[in-house]
Amino acid sequence: MAGEAFADAYPGAEGYGRLEALLEHAQRAAPTDMPDLVNQHAAALGLRHVSLYLVDIQQRQLCPLGSGQPSLAVDGSHAGWTYRTLAMRVEDVEGPEGGIRVWLPLVDGVERLGVMEAHTELLDSERLRRCRSLAALLAPIITSKRAYSDTFVRQARTQPMRLPAEMVRAFLPPRTIGNEQAVSTAVLEPAYELGGDAFDHSMTQNTLHAAIIDSMGHDLAAGLATSVALAGCRSGRRAGEDLRETVDTVDQALFEWLPDRFATGIFLQLDLDDGRLRWINCGHPPPLLIRRHTVLDHALERPGQLPLGLPGALSPDPRTVHVADLEPGDRVLLYTDGVTEARDSQGRLFGLERFTDMIIRATAGGELAFETLRRLIHYIVGDEGNELRDDATLLLVEWLPGPWGPGGDVPAG
Repeated sequence: MAGEAFADAYPGAEGYGRLEALLEHAQRAAPTDMPDLVNQHAAALGLRHVSLYLVDIQQRQLCPLGSGQPSLAVDGSHAGWTYRTLAMRVEDVEGPEGGIRVWLPLVDGVERLGVMEAHTELLDSERLRRCRSLAALLAPIITSKRAYSDTFVRQARTQPMRLPAEMVRAFLPPRTIGNEQAVSTAVLEPAYELGGDAFDHSMTQNTLHAAIIDSMGHDLAAGLATSVALAGCRSGRRAGEDLRETVDTVDQALFEWLPDRFATGIFLQLDLDDGRLRWINCGHPPPLLIRRHTVLDHALERPGQLPLGLPGALSPDPRTVHVADLEPGDRVLLYTDGVTEARDSQGRLFGLERFTDMIIRATAGGELAFETLRRLIHYIVGDEGNELRDDATLLLVEWLPGPWGPGGDVPAG
């Protein structure tokens, strides 16, 4: 048994020594063993029981890792409140069992994975520190095991996924990346049936790279075109190409391998030190600039250019790189036309004006960028009766330099 093996290897281990032992043991544990493994150490940490919940890909439910427990709603539960706010939640446990339940977010970097539930007889400062340390330890372990195990993938799904969506999602990066200076976060719908939409983002020491892509069609060929475009984007970026050269690489990749397919997209770079935004728009809806909870009209609107993958003869001039300077706290929102072309249950076109109004309402509460985006996409999907007529993808980049980073305040006014 795993517990007996642990006891033999680490006699007398307790407290932070037990956390160190858990880390070592978890490296060799199968994903399915994680819930039992964690609870074999719970008593030594002063905890009765620990449960892990992972969010599903639509960020609607927190699904228990392991069996015997129900899923919890992200909206309308204590666990969901912790997920939405990244804040600890403490509650008394009613009934004969009694004790205290502590909810803590599971976050790897800035990527929200789910929540951890810890049940303890009492909560003092030492137990609280151990709970926080345990949650911080488990998040990267879950991320590492999710990369090669279908167990966690299944845990995040509530229905079967179509092949085009499976292919595109295999290429996607984490939903959220960031550091102390910037965050980039994205969502896609319909989660299980998307075809040609995708996003990409990455960070170097001083630059945030991000892209959104919308390939023609809504079938396997569209997913293939999107996958080629993503591969071309990463190939150019990782080879040290500048923004224009990277987009040229995507153009050539699509033209060479899928000459009958094209895509629209935006590729951007944000200088993390000075807020200089550079972007190329390839036949795509222009980015929206959100400043102090207001969408600035036409702030990033520039003359359009041809979509990706068209023959060079149709576009003899090089791609134009646009430039704008952001202010601390600014958010840049990229979206695909599936958002504005959606129709509500009465058949009314969603439209840019209505979408802009939603953005203002979604950001007015001062929520974290990834929570703002989650609420925004749920509003759109909900208005469609949980069905979209086309892929709808949103990508939000937020610049938070210096004192306006995590823990600071965006200046008012």
